[in-house]
Amino acid sequence: MFQHFRSIFNGRLIANVKMDRERGNRLIAEGLADLIAFGRPYIANPDLVARFATKAPLNNDIKSETIYGSGPEGYVDYPDMKHVAESAESSKG
Repeated sequence: MFQHFRSIFNGRLIANVKMDRERGNRLIAEGLADLIAFGRPYIANPDLVARFATKAPLNNDIKSETIYGSGPEGYVDYPDMKHVAESAESSKG
């Protein structure tokens, strides 16, 4: 799909939909995109940039029923890496 659009559009091309770190980097390296948009991964990972930088695992448990809700649930209640690590340590006992 991105090859098609790159061949007919000379402006800045922003790739999105089902992006992850590896795919985004590959599309930029191959010249098929200039920028990458991360929608849902950003919602579920408030610290997405830090996770990408450290190659930390992503929270892929996106609450699809709350994505387009009218309240904060599903937007601001996902844990960052620090809270995930603390939770894992406390569950070990």
